[in-house]
Amino acid sequence: MDRRWIIAGAAVGGLALAAGAFVASAYFYERVQRDTIANGVVVAGVPVGGLQHEKARARLGSLLLPRLQQRIRLRYAGRTFVVDPEAMGVHVDVDGMVAVALSESRRGNFFDRFFRDVRSKRLDLQVPLHVRVSDAAVERRVAAISRAVRRKAVSARVIPSALAIGRVPSRDGAALMSGILTQVLERRLADPDSLRTFKLPVKIVHPKVTTAGLAKKYPVFLTVCRGCFQLRLWKNLKVAKIYPIAVGRQGLETPAGLYTINDKQIDPSWHVPHDAWAGDLAGRVIPPGPDDPLKARWMGFWNGSGIHGTADTWSLGSAASHGCIRMSIPDVIELYDQVPYGTPIYVG
Repeated sequence: MDRRWIIAGAAVGGLALAAGAFVASAYFYERVQRDTIANGVVVAGVPVGGLQHEKARARLGSLLLPRLQQRIRLRYAGRTFVVDPEAMGVHVDVDGMVAVALSESRRGNFFDRFFRDVRSKRLDLQVPLHVRVSDAAVERRVAAISRAVRRKAVSARVIPSALAIGRVPSRDGAALMSGILTQVLERRLADPDSLRTFKLPVKIVHPKVTTAGLAKKYPVFLTVCRGCFQLRLWKNLKVAKIYPIAVGRQGLETPAGLYTINDKQIDPSWHVPHDAWAGDLAGRVIPPGPDDPLKARWMGFWNGSGIHGTADTWSLGSAASHGCIRMSIPDVIELYDQVPYGTPIYVG
């Protein structure tokens, strides 16, 4: 045989042996590295490249879990509400993230992985944090905090008496912004780098009637002092004028209490009640004129009782009527134009 063929055959044989050795080495390396994450891989912000499955899992657990298990503290008006991540169903899928890292590390054929590793090339891979939070648990906790924070707004109101009108101031209420808190909690429970203490999102609830707006609610108010025979006209809760009046006699007293002006008439007729004191007039209707005791104006407020003018001005300053409030004719005309329907009147 020609010596040159012998040399060529030996060379080919050597190459074949070298190629076989390389394949065997690459395959053996692949078997060794199949449980190792490629260099450059980062899981949830934690570098795990070059680590085997269990070591990567341990590193993630030690670096992520303690931060995610820290309780969240919510501050409001000197109070602190605590949110426990465990009670909120926070679960970090460490095994799932490591499995993704390993799967991506082993993607492609083993020759590519072998050359990547021996050439110290990095796999640019960022595996995001896999964490679950129980929506139902968060909603229940937010609802409980909402009940604890909620404060009903209280409107300002008046407390009238015969001579004065007292005022009870308004009070602002408070309400938790539940939707915002739910979103913030779910985000921070799933973020190991989030601040674990913050203020509750609470909005102020204003009452329908504030202290400043109370006078506007009562542009006109009437109070009657039966004992001192005076009617006070209040405008924006300030005394505008005091009128002398007559009130109901003993046994026919002007009814005490808080009412509203519900009937207004000019030159009213007198509908005589069916009472014993009315005698033969009981049940009759007396039209305007000299026989009608209801002079000029009528402002009714309860069950036949009202304010009217009288020609018997001598009775003013006494208990002389059959239950109504008497005023002089000029005074009742003046008052009538200033008192709209629905005006409150307190008789005391």
